[in-house]
Amino acid sequence: MNLQGKTVGYAITGSHCTLAEIMPQIQRFMDAGAKVVPIVSNSVQVTDTRFGTSASWLEQLKNITGSDIITSIVDAEPLGPSKLLDVLVIAPCTGNTTSKLANAITDSPVLMAAKAQMRNLRPLVLAISTNDGLGLNAANIAKLLVTKNIYFVPFGQDNPVQKPNSLVANMELIPEACDAALEGRQLQPMLIQRMFSA
Repeated sequence: MNLQGKTVGYAITGSHCTLAEIMPQIQRFMDAGAKVVPIVSNSVQVTDTRFGTSASWLEQLKNITGSDIITSIVDAEPLGPSKLLDVLVIAPCTGNTTSKLANAITDSPVLMAAKAQMRNLRPLVLAISTNDGLGLNAANIAKLLVTKNIYFVPFGQDNPVQKPNSLVANMELIPEACDAALEGRQLQPMLIQRMFSA
């Protein structure tokens, strides 16, 4: 990977069960010499779940990156004119965020950051985590798959027996997917078999 000196926008949305998986990947960006600009959705800012409190996740994010967290649409908007980000990753990227992104809805800091990145024709990387990826959201994912400058972290069904419509990215491949996107290519294979228990 060649992430030294790159500025990576790391946007987090409310797939709360996945947050523990993505924190080590943010650390990997830091260890590779990248600057990480953290961005969080409204859900991540205010929702406490059995997976952790919003305050604890925000504190962990700030401690890892050493940067202030972008928490509003107003604060995310300047990412466009400043052309600050070399690459933006949304991980985890919920079905809600996926559907809004595919339909040009900008109602959160994460979606504003995505809009800014697309305005600049720079890579946007999605690590999906959605229970309806093979349901109603399949159309939105397909729309994004053919959109210029959008790339995916390789993903697959996480539990085809009990949740046959659910798709989740392999979060361990986030840095590699971003590195490939910076070279203008999709990390392959994009569709993978995830480990699961029946």
